[in-house]
Amino acid sequence: MPKPAPPATPQRPSPPGAAKPAAPKARATIADVALAAQVSKATVSRYLNGRTDILTPDMAKRVQEAIASLQYRPSPMAQALKHGRTRLIGLAVADVTNPFSVAVLQGAEKACQAAGYLLVLFNLGNEAGRERDAMHALSAYQLDGMILNRVDTSAQLWQDAQLHGKPIVLVDRFQEGMDADFVTVDNPGVVQIAMDHLQQQGFDEVLLVTEPIADVSSRTARQQAFAHYLQDLQDLQGQAGTRRGQPAAMQGNVWESTPHNASALQQHLQQWRDQAQQAGRHPAVLAGNAVASLRVATAVHALGWVPGRELGIIGVDETDWAALVGPGLSTVAQPTDALGQAAATCLIERIQGLQSPARTVELPGTIIVRGSTKSPNH
Repeated sequence: MPKPAPPATPQRPSPPGAAKPAAPKARATIADVALAAQVSKATVSRYLNGRTDILTPDMAKRVQEAIASLQYRPSPMAQALKHGRTRLIGLAVADVTNPFSVAVLQGAEKACQAAGYLLVLFNLGNEAGRERDAMHALSAYQLDGMILNRVDTSAQLWQDAQLHGKPIVLVDRFQEGMDADFVTVDNPGVVQIAMDHLQQQGFDEVLLVTEPIADVSSRTARQQAFAHYLQDLQDLQGQAGTRRGQPAAMQGNVWESTPHNASALQQHLQQWRDQAQQAGRHPAVLAGNAVASLRVATAVHALGWVPGRELGIIGVDETDWAALVGPGLSTVAQPTDALGQAAATCLIERIQGLQSPARTVELPGTIIVRGSTKSPNH
């Protein structure tokens, strides 16, 4: 049988005259300081705002002593609202699960912290409706400005914010007609770095795997740069003349990857690689960002292939896991930390009153070569 529970210990009443526990101390207010110093609230406010030149030395001393005695601390939010500044900056990212977004966040946070601002994160989850909520927060939560990684390019949600003097800086994704600073990687340059490397390694059949391109400026720019690169090679070969039986210059196609067509991507990779090899060509994938790289790596793993053996792979965006994929995934790293810092710096300059035409800041990418782009000729 279980043992009976021990009897509860009775609570002894406090002896007569014993001191009761002190109640939590309420935060002192300006009214409390004024009462203790025997001055008006306006006098305390003047003292707090540094207007001691219009107070008598005796008044200033009494206010100072009352503040120290009551341990009064002004409310930062109240002070900010009074002066029209909260020192809060919003960062709205399209998808916080994308490593690019996290890296930009870290860079922006560094610049904000150095300038005395706090960063508020809004994850739009690639949903247009949530961008409306983020724009509403600019006014509702008294944010000083917003760094925006756009989702809904069909709606002019930013106009109301700008009309109320709330500056916005765009990062990675451009919005036509929006008068705002724009911070981005050099997208054509990033594609050229990747394609030059693939060509030098002997790959001549390239598949650009990208997230859906429509209305996303960075993806559009990369797709266009990809097409221009291939066209330029074909033009050069045409000018030089081609011999009979000589293989065509590097050529390629585009495949749009979504969360819902993973099996179709796997099938497409199988068919595309088989056709390329039957034609005596050397296939390689250029993944348009970290999300596309992960999807390609997953499909390749499911097919039982090894990057750099059955096909080459290079991805835009460096990630923590890129070195762990097979022999290592070659990447063109975006300067994400610098992008975040540049976006925050531009916004803080606007908040502090900078008046100038909208600026575009483009930063270069850097190639990191690993085993996934090993030359097919070796």
